[in-house]
Amino acid sequence: MSFLFTYRIKLVCNPCVYYLFLSILSTKHIKLFIAVLIGFLLTSCSFNKIFLQPDKYAKGFNTLTYTTPKDTLKAYFSKGIHQPTFTKHNGRDTLVLDYTIESILFKSNNGDTINGWFLKPINAKANITILHLHGNSGSMISQYKLMTPFLKKGFQVLMFDYSGFGFSQGKATRKNALNNALSALDYLKTRSDVNDTKLIIYGQSFGGHLSPVVAQLRQNDIDALVVEGAFSSCKDIAASRVPVIGRIFVKQGYSAMRFIKKYTKPVLVIHSTEDKVIPFKMGQKLFKAANMPKEFYEVKHGHILGPFFYAEEISEKMKAMLK
Repeated sequence: MSFLFTYRIKLVCNPCVYYLFLSILSTKHIKLFIAVLIGFLLTSCSFNKIFLQPDKYAKGFNTLTYTTPKDTLKAYFSKGIHQPTFTKHNGRDTLVLDYTIESILFKSNNGDTINGWFLKPINAKANITILHLHGNSGSMISQYKLMTPFLKKGFQVLMFDYSGFGFSQGKATRKNALNNALSALDYLKTRSDVNDTKLIIYGQSFGGHLSPVVAQLRQNDIDALVVEGAFSSCKDIAASRVPVIGRIFVKQGYSAMRFIKKYTKPVLVIHSTEDKVIPFKMGQKLFKAANMPKEFYEVKHGHILGPFFYAEEISEKMKAMLK
């Protein structure tokens, strides 16, 4: 029965589904067909929900306690623009940072108001701007530390929460995330402290899959692309979780593989051989599909931890792409 079930699933997603439907109706397997159809609908929904798992903050939310490798901290958010203030776990001792965080709001072209943070080093003038596209879960509060190592290296960073994440309005979908990223580029063009800098898109994990799409669509507005710990396509990552069925049922949508082939500016692909979330071979696959000039940087440690362990090396590689 398991073989027959798998076989039916393959056929349901085949262009010949109409003829399958007719043949099954003429047999005693009508119950099997209904079961397969229900399974298709349920599995398709569940597969497509795995791509985005946001932390969403309710209206009026203003305090968050979170743990770092060194301490337990509190973040307080002001009303309106959600400006963060960080303290130690006692809630009284404000942390002294060597960078500033400016909480901003911008309108996405899908109609949602998006919350972002603009990070700038205090003791140096940045000449390179990074647009960071984060992963599929959490929010900026759980992602922003991945970019702070670059602030000491001559970079400033805009990161933001996709629709349905954090304080950003709307629903978390892959289409909305793409619209948000394109709108973030539009927002950057309005800032005087960005206009005289080079611009790099740096995507990690889900954001790494999204970043070649944004980079290719807006090549004239950027100077380089960094892709870290990214999956090559939605179908590829689904199939790595559940072979055959994952590839059949997941909706492809946009594909990093398809867009990176059409991107022609410098690209740096970073992937860890110890990545337990996104297979290393997917980073290799993206790199192979990319055009010159390109570089593949093989690292160690876990998923998208490159900035924690290789900030100096990655910074130099990003600067080299801009020469």
